[in-house]
Amino acid sequence: MFCHLRPMRRLCLEKIFPHWFPYSRALSGAEAVNALRPFYFAVHPDFFGQHPVEREINENSLKRLSVYLENLQKPGFKSLKPTQLTFYVRETDQSSSDGQEPFSTSGFRAVKFTLHTRDLLSTVLYILNSCSLSVEHIQSLNTNVHTQPLKEAKRMPDRPIKWDKSYYSFTGFKDPDEDLEQVSRMETTLTSWLDNNGKSAVKNLKNSLPLRKELDRLKDELSHQLQLSDIRWQRSWGVAHRCSQLHSLSRLAQQNLETLKKAKGCTIIFTDRSGMSAVGHVMLGTMDVHHHWTKLFERLPSYFDLQRRLMILEDQISYLLGGIQVVYIEELQPVLTLEEYYSLLDVFYNRLLKSRIPFHPRSLRGLQMMLNSDRYAPSLHELGHFNIPTLCDPANLQWFILTKAQQARENMKRKEELKVIENELIQASTKKFSLEKLYKEPSISSIQMVDCCKRLLEQSLPYLHGMHLCISHFYSVMQDGDLCIPWNWKNGEAIK
Repeated sequence: MFCHLRPMRRLCLEKIFPHWFPYSRALSGAEAVNALRPFYFAVHPDFFGQHPVEREINENSLKRLSVYLENLQKPGFKSLKPTQLTFYVRETDQSSSDGQEPFSTSGFRAVKFTLHTRDLLSTVLYILNSCSLSVEHIQSLNTNVHTQPLKEAKRMPDRPIKWDKSYYSFTGFKDPDEDLEQVSRMETTLTSWLDNNGKSAVKNLKNSLPLRKELDRLKDELSHQLQLSDIRWQRSWGVAHRCSQLHSLSRLAQQNLETLKKAKGCTIIFTDRSGMSAVGHVMLGTMDVHHHWTKLFERLPSYFDLQRRLMILEDQISYLLGGIQVVYIEELQPVLTLEEYYSLLDVFYNRLLKSRIPFHPRSLRGLQMMLNSDRYAPSLHELGHFNIPTLCDPANLQWFILTKAQQARENMKRKEELKVIENELIQASTKKFSLEKLYKEPSISSIQMVDCCKRLLEQSLPYLHGMHLCISHFYSVMQDGDLCIPWNWKNGEAIK
């Protein structure tokens, strides 16, 4: 029965976009970027500074979309697994709420769709149509479409490129740089921003205190009842939202306690899709109903079996590469399920097995590597781990790792030193300003955090007393009173 699904999907798209399907294999990576400009404008995370939950969801979905689009351009690809994405789409002149959720009072709506396309053009059309964005500009684009070798296709960026000012004049769109510059002018100094927003943050924090206590109670109660290692949230949901999620899990535990106890010793993470994560955490999709959660808990024994096989696979890869450790870093990689990550490791392992790269046993012990499906060439991260593409040429891989091994060790040593300094500065800042909590977004590096805290300690900031302070990339007062400030704040014009 499955053999009819792809032709039917293609037939449906041909009916909707009949003029463009003759070009379905001819769209280049650069032209796909150009065609998706209205989409990037509508979902760009920089416009969601006051809405951190939606901002993070869009950032993560853009990373996964980037991987999907680049895989489409790789030579010899056969088919891709369906990729489910969620975006919050801003209200623009082009967007319409037909067939989608209505716009919220904040001016955006949630759009959820699953990609299972086989070429760039049908993918671009499907994305624009799913978000109710115009596709008319693609018709003019296609007059210049020509066949381009896949090896010349460029990588799809996580962020849209800068457009010429004439683009905005011609289309009538707002220039995002102008919007960001205006925000920057309004929030030029840390002290002035705290003067203007400190009182509202104190009020929000005071109102949230009863809910914060309820959240702690629910979390401790469920962790004890289900014998969980931890309960976490991948997104910056408000306290009320988190309490609601825990109440839902608590009701499910009352109905199916023995089933939920299968998660004994696990960490449960509330996120945007259900499954088991690459590192073995139980992911509960907040858009899923209890039935889906129950089915997930029932399948946990099979997930544990796959997790054991995955760990064996990591050890086998490590053995073939001189003892280098295979790691998955949640903050630096797209969110992958256990099945997706196992598939990635399996492809890489089989390529290594065929090539048999001659690494001396245990010569690379102490080093780390992170496997990526969205890269063509290996690289060394500033934190000391290697970024290795799944389809990397084995000979190039051996040369790169051997020549960069010493630098990798130095980077890892520097990372550990920075972590110690970072923790000391966090403690010093928390004590000096009598903060209730000081934390950072996952995207903030230790170098950025150290720089931020050093400069904070030179200031006198009475508004911070008793507050929850988050180091981020933007200014914001969270609904529960947490203060977000950019790591590169400056008492003067903001750093560009």
